[in-house]
Amino acid sequence: MRVFVTGASGWIGSHAVDEFLATGHEVLGLARSDASAAALEAKGVEVLRGDLDDLDVLRRGAESTDGTVHLANKHDFVHPEVSNAAERAAVQTIGEVLVGSGRPLLIAGGLAGFGLGRPVAETDVNPAVGPDSARGGAERLVLDLAGHGVRSLVARFAPTVHGTGDHGFVAALVAAARARGASGHVGDGAHRWAAVHVTDAARAVRLAVEGAPAGSVLHVVAEEGVPTRDVAAAIGRGLDVPVDSVDPVRAAAELGWIGFFFGQDVSATNDRTRALLGWEPTGPTLAEDLAGRSYFA
Repeated sequence: MRVFVTGASGWIGSHAVDEFLATGHEVLGLARSDASAAALEAKGVEVLRGDLDDLDVLRRGAESTDGTVHLANKHDFVHPEVSNAAERAAVQTIGEVLVGSGRPLLIAGGLAGFGLGRPVAETDVNPAVGPDSARGGAERLVLDLAGHGVRSLVARFAPTVHGTGDHGFVAALVAAARARGASGHVGDGAHRWAAVHVTDAARAVRLAVEGAPAGSVLHVVAEEGVPTRDVAAAIGRGLDVPVDSVDPVRAAAELGWIGFFFGQDVSATNDRTRALLGWEPTGPTLAEDLAGRSYFA
């Protein structure tokens, strides 16, 4: 299979590319910079230059391949409307190309914002609808394509996709703790975050593209929920700084943008995903990764 991957040089995307290549697939990777293009070419990836605002480029990538994995996102937490608009436009553009083709379109989704008071299940409907909602309502948009001849797939990733080289949420928490001189959890830290090692996440993406049926919602989650106070404690040990409780009202001021997310319960089940894909996570746990030095070097 020849797969078009947006975000091909990103954290999850680069590992997904490695997984596809290692299992005999070809990859066309979107790259917006010379450095990203060079890194992809060194792996044997065919490069398509452009970014999420280049809708004609996205269209060409989807047209010329056997399936699309859309992992890129602007991640503008200061101006989320920018990210939301770009995400919706990208998914609409790729989806229009694939209508009636039977080819797969997998997009990245998240687990925050459901507000259920329990772990999110694969059967739970994402409340984000419309262009002004989180991620531009892209999850509902792409699932609707299942009835129009697209093998549409949503991969809801754990908030902590961890591993050596991670520059995402856990790295942001480490940076905040280093700046404060203390590792903080929000409130009592009893709320939980799902977690998955990046190599397990990449394997789930590949398995989904290879065979998951249209309309599948997948939870790329290895650990259902790690208490955030345990995450804060592990970061405190790694940096040799104290651990404290941050008032929820002060979370954003104390921890930065990551404080808004760290104060939420983002736990999720994964039984249906494991059964559907035959996927069994084998990578290190979040605690094992935080016991090493890669996050603190």
